[in-house]
Amino acid sequence: MPETMSWALAWPYFLAAGLFGYLLGSIPFGLVLTRLAGLDDVRKIGSGNIGTTNVLRTGRKDLAAATLLLDALKGTVAVWVAWQWGPNTAILAGFGAFLGHCYPVWLGFRGGKGVATYIGVLIGLNLWTALIFCGFWLIVAATTRYSSLSALLASLAAPAALLWLGEGQMVELAILLTILIWWKHRENISRLVAGSESRIGKKRDEHGNSE
Repeated sequence: MPETMSWALAWPYFLAAGLFGYLLGSIPFGLVLTRLAGLDDVRKIGSGNIGTTNVLRTGRKDLAAATLLLDALKGTVAVWVAWQWGPNTAILAGFGAFLGHCYPVWLGFRGGKGVATYIGVLIGLNLWTALIFCGFWLIVAATTRYSSLSALLASLAAPAALLWLGEGQMVELAILLTILIWWKHRENISRLVAGSESRIGKKRDEHGNSE
């Protein structure tokens, strides 16, 4: 799609990119994989989310790893496919994939917390930023053992990294995704403030950390 194309001609591409990203992002891999493995509905345990951390509570590390990979790939594939029509369509597809994961229409708009898909979107848009995000997550996780805090701080690093790398066109998307990440983690934030958030490696019966 030429960058000089008028809005009247461009909007169908933008709409298609966003819709494609949303439908791809809304595939609930955590739920699908656990069901195929013959396990109970993952939404009935732990936090009730469909993401990696809750899948891990089933005791199947292999399924949790597969969920992490596939949830990230949703964002990456959406961006890469839409990039054929330019960066604007790629950005919209990435946003759609993130929304689809967090609010899938098939599950009554109750999905995951978006961390893996955020990473996948960043991989598609700017690999260095994705690596910085993962680096922050690992450092915070190693020092605090809070998965949720790791995700929150890593999400703050992403817009700053994009700005530093000169990717101004993508900064607004990263800021929006970061805001949504914090919103999805609002219960975790309350527990962090109260000192009741569980650490990595410790089980929680009714509440979950970040994905």
